[in-house]
Amino acid sequence: MIDYKQYITINPETRFSKPVIIGTRITVFDVLNWLANGMTIENIIQDYPELNEIHIKACLSYAADREHKIQIAS
Repeated sequence: MIDYKQYITINPETRFSKPVIIGTRITVFDVLNWLANGMTIENIIQDYPELNEIHIKACLSYAADREHKIQIAS
């Protein structure tokens, strides 16, 4: 699994403390939502050239890790 902490940060001054891709204002939610709505990795990179495949996979890794932590806490 990709170490998403190298690519994703949470800053109270950016996007209301939502996790964002470092150096952008693009949230993990934005990327996951685009994927859920049928955009491919290539589509996302074409529309947002500041992103690359590793950024998108880091978002997926972040979501998987969060889901895992929620399951453990239940």
